[in-house]
Amino acid sequence: MIKLTRFNSQTNKKGEFVLNAEIIEMIEETPDTVITLTNDKKLIVEESMDEVVRRVMKYRRALRQF
Repeated sequence: MIKLTRFNSQTNKKGEFVLNAEIIEMIEETPDTVITLTNDKKLIVEESMDEVVRRVMKYRRALRQF
């Protein structure tokens, strides 16, 4: 699980949430960071694509320690 910050440009509200990194299918910057999940749902987040990748890698490394 990784913690991210939701971005909603229509209402300008932000909020933290936790995402299961195992269901990420694709990450792209358009210029906002858009995460596509395996169920085709899309999330727009404040973090950069590189930051999301770093958090996923850190999560996966932590799993191997157990």
